[in-house]
Amino acid sequence: MVNISKFDAADYLDSEEAIAEYLSASLEDDNPDVFLAAIADVAKARGMTEIARMTGLGRESLYKALAPGAKPRYDTILKVLNGLGVKLSVTV
Repeated sequence: MVNISKFDAADYLDSEEAIAEYLSASLEDDNPDVFLAAIADVAKARGMTEIARMTGLGRESLYKALAPGAKPRYDTILKVLNGLGVKLSVTV
């Protein structure tokens, strides 16, 4: 029997470049849950407790806001992205 571990993207988000590429790629998907999951992966890689502290959100609130199917407010997403040290930009 082969023993397979569950893939966790957070294990590979170990540089600013990897994080930027991961979040950018997630924005290309039409499903907004993909971007939300990517933000959650980055927050997990950086430390959920630390991100909660930096954003002023409770840890449980942060988990709920980034849960699959959640519909977080725009200002919540901005707080999390700022806490992660990430900025969104628009190009044509």
